[in-house]
Amino acid sequence: MTESFSILPPSFDPATGEARFAYRLGDLSFTEILDLPKGAKAELAQSPAFAKLLDLTAFVLGVSYFKLRAPFDITAPNIKLTEAERAFVIDVYENGLGEFYARNNLARFGRLKLTTAEDPVARKPAPQLQERTLLPIGGGKDSLVSVELLSHVGVDYTPFAVNPKGPIITSVEAIGRQPVYVMRKLDAEMIRLGKEPGYYNGHVPSTAINSMIASLCALLYGYDQIVLSNERSASEGNIEFDGRETNHQYSKSLGFELLIADILGAATGGALKYFSLLRPYSEARIASLFTQGTRFDAVFSSCNRNFRLTGNDGPLWCGECPKCHFVFLIFAPFMAKDRLLKIFGRNLLEVPEYEGSFRELSGLAGQKPWECVGEILEAAACFYTLTRHADWHQDAVVRAIKTDLFAQYGEERLQLAMAECLTDSHDHHIPPALAAKVAAYAV
Repeated sequence: MTESFSILPPSFDPATGEARFAYRLGDLSFTEILDLPKGAKAELAQSPAFAKLLDLTAFVLGVSYFKLRAPFDITAPNIKLTEAERAFVIDVYENGLGEFYARNNLARFGRLKLTTAEDPVARKPAPQLQERTLLPIGGGKDSLVSVELLSHVGVDYTPFAVNPKGPIITSVEAIGRQPVYVMRKLDAEMIRLGKEPGYYNGHVPSTAINSMIASLCALLYGYDQIVLSNERSASEGNIEFDGRETNHQYSKSLGFELLIADILGAATGGALKYFSLLRPYSEARIASLFTQGTRFDAVFSSCNRNFRLTGNDGPLWCGECPKCHFVFLIFAPFMAKDRLLKIFGRNLLEVPEYEGSFRELSGLAGQKPWECVGEILEAAACFYTLTRHADWHQDAVVRAIKTDLFAQYGEERLQLAMAECLTDSHDHHIPPALAAKVAAYAV
């Protein structure tokens, strides 16, 4: 394979809010367009920091076009990158696309070559940004827990989303704050080719993509921090492939968070901070925090099957996918049963044909699903809790897996695992003052 993937210099028109990103893959050409809100501050749009973020965004958005053929050479001779930025780009194209490589059986780790111009300036001048937060909203439980935490500790925040649809829109409406929305227009030819023989398709690091788009908005509209809602469970991988752990949620992991935070910090002279507010928490701990309020029960959804290009076109929860099963499982120990059944529309633990999916989630069969689900031991610990819970212990799936669950893990290990799930980690990089305020509230 001799072809290369080329990234051309991007452009931005502050008058219209349109950013354009051009790519070449062999003899193919593509253009992606972002429609950003109008009203950007001229001095920020013209700053070296914004120019740098626009260039970095071009590289990250490019994964969607690169993966059509996944060549070994990536070139951008007219874009300047520092050594650290090149390492960041390689990380996005290697680990960020790890699931894509594994599922297409493509060996690329350590084999990609990136050619760019050299940027000798490691740190750009710092623009003047206001002390306020851009908060990405995904429509699921996690970002809504961040909403509650930030609200209670008095942090000024603005909801943010790319191509909002379905539960994102209804969640933002329930939040009641004016959002920042960006419309992302993928090149239609890329989408078409992805379905054709001779081209690859697969998972891309959506959190990395949306984070870079958020960084453009933070610079243009004056936000000094982007606050994610990624939990500690996101750092656990799925399988080993090509000599490396492959993680469906890599761009939600702590390792990537630290990497992109450094890159965004250097690009903005330290003006822009990036961190996850929920990093100290397990999925189970987040579920317990969500149950403390009910205002989002009828609007949120973590079900990826109902997030489609045309919008939400069915129930908020399909009830059939591993994501639905996992979220149901981690809510069950903490939420009143009638409330949980009302949210999902039925009891997923009383459907025998779902037993196989629940076994995979808890490590009793197969592998961890290619979904944004929590740690295997965490799922097993939640099941253990249900075997001792008056509301759930007689449900079909709980009874079906109890014996194997105890045999594989043992009660003592499951008890310790549940206790650990509810113990907050210190492995995060939330600013200390904010971390202390949140810890004092989230009890």
